[in-house]
Amino acid sequence: MIPVERHQQILALVAERGVVSFSELTERLGVSHMTIRRDVQKLEEQGALLSVSGGVRSAERLASEPSHLTKTALYNAEKNAIGRYAAQQIPRNSCIYIDAGTTTLALARELVDREDLLVVTNDFMVANLLMESSGCRIIHTGGTVCRENRSCVGENAARSLRNLAIDIAFISASCWGPRGLFTPDEDKVTVKQTVCEVSSKRVLLSDSSKFNKIATFLALPLSCFDSIITDTQLGKAAQEALGDGSWTLVLAP
Repeated sequence: MIPVERHQQILALVAERGVVSFSELTERLGVSHMTIRRDVQKLEEQGALLSVSGGVRSAERLASEPSHLTKTALYNAEKNAIGRYAAQQIPRNSCIYIDAGTTTLALARELVDREDLLVVTNDFMVANLLMESSGCRIIHTGGTVCRENRSCVGENAARSLRNLAIDIAFISASCWGPRGLFTPDEDKVTVKQTVCEVSSKRVLLSDSSKFNKIATFLALPLSCFDSIITDTQLGKAAQEALGDGSWTLVLAP
């Protein structure tokens, strides 16, 4: 049986059962445990399924973007740790981009005592916080307003970014994995891709709960990023899957 046929059978079993053990897969497909491990690793890299202790399960698909209000109640300790660590990496007099999201908002809170930064953002909450509480200069991208996420998206937001030269872009994620950063909202894709193009350094900020989840649109491959800052709850298997990339993986303490 060629690999593509095994992959199809593995995915069919996982779709039917939800969770399937490695031992059952080796028995059903008549191959070695090592072969199944390689197949699973390949499928996991594609975002098609997830490894769990002793087996595999179907990947979670994000059908729609949670609202800003919903996200503010989730994983706050992890987001604050990520924000603190990221803030410490910003040199004086930098021009930075802060993407829309609650993890990036945690970064913005760490910058209220800074007066040396030029901050570009598409997020109204970030802009308002820094406008009220910091001495930073601020540029808001404008664009099509996304009420649920208190931000701007679409081509008009992307167009304003094309005229800028950004030192560090801190980019958020709805969900991500070894294959890259995904979003259920197509209008977010062009903004993330554009800021990636105009920035000297690109940093993914995301808590580990979003790892190995997928959505319809691949916004950016992980190879775009110079570093990934997440939290210490990221599992060992995930750390191993991310350990061989060109980026630096940081588990914010």
